[in-house]
Amino acid sequence: MAELKNDRFLRALLRQPVDVTPVWMMRQAGRYLPEYKATRAQAGDFMSLCKNAELACEVTLQPLERYDLDAAILFSDILTIPDAMGLGLYFETGEGPRFRKIIRTEADVAALPVPDAARDLDYVMNAVKTIRSALNGRVPLIGFSGSPWTLATYMVEGGSSKDFRHIKQMMYATPEVLHQLLDKLAQSVTDYLNEQIRCGAQAVQIFDTWGGVLSPQMYMEFSLRYMRQIVSGLIREHDGRQVPVILFTKNGGQWLETLAEAGADALGLDWTTNIDDARRRVGHKVALQGNMDPSVLYAPPARIRAEVADILERFGPGEGHVFNLGHGIHQFVDPESAGVFVDAVHELSAKYHQ
Repeated sequence: MAELKNDRFLRALLRQPVDVTPVWMMRQAGRYLPEYKATRAQAGDFMSLCKNAELACEVTLQPLERYDLDAAILFSDILTIPDAMGLGLYFETGEGPRFRKIIRTEADVAALPVPDAARDLDYVMNAVKTIRSALNGRVPLIGFSGSPWTLATYMVEGGSSKDFRHIKQMMYATPEVLHQLLDKLAQSVTDYLNEQIRCGAQAVQIFDTWGGVLSPQMYMEFSLRYMRQIVSGLIREHDGRQVPVILFTKNGGQWLETLAEAGADALGLDWTTNIDDARRRVGHKVALQGNMDPSVLYAPPARIRAEVADILERFGPGEGHVFNLGHGIHQFVDPESAGVFVDAVHELSAKYHQ
């Protein structure tokens, strides 16, 4: 594999010195880019794009051609694992993801296979290898997965949900069934991320998108417990380099101290937690990633720069900060505004790394 030319993202995750604060964006390969929309149209639909290694590579690299980003993230979807378990993932226009088969009973859970990532998700691994090769050491490649709890919400609800009625009913009425499901998912995610690492991912992120809908006790039992299990089973060194792990629970700011003990190298923050407060609370245990509100990108350039400056000042001097949005970039953002954001992070952060 090619020598890494820009490793500041990996260094920051490991709280090592960097020249400027590294930056990438969740969903940086996405619908806000006209070139992405063109490639997706060429693929036919979203899953066809995910399953075509060359096209998945093309869209992964598109934002790097536009912006001075410090990392690439694999183009895929968090629901590839449930799909590989036989649930039949499909996407309704304007409705988001749906499953043809829904998991509601103990028998449903018992019938679920634990996929073999190398075999059953080979299209993801082909994409990882293709992207890593095409990057040629330009920046590191991030692999990812959904958390067991987040994957389970889609599997039990049958798609996106506003009230999480079915999974919360399972959690309170038949908790043992939900634990069986989450354990299968934790095994699947561990294998999936390890295979991504073997194929070339240089850091991995676990997206716990829906952990924040739980009460503190339920979060510890049904979400964090399984993310800890995954982290403890991950390959942490590959090709002579450490492989950092990022945990991101949306709306999880109230649990940072506990999250910092989960064994990951970094925690992702959304915009509902001040980064200075987060840094004070986690100390030197982990790096922090975040955490600008994606909606700031609708503002004029001066306002975007002011927000970047404020977050950098709040974090202050020292290592262990990866700049990111607090969630995925919105599809209606002007691509020029994303460029203002990325450039501002590099330009305004240099003084904190003297």
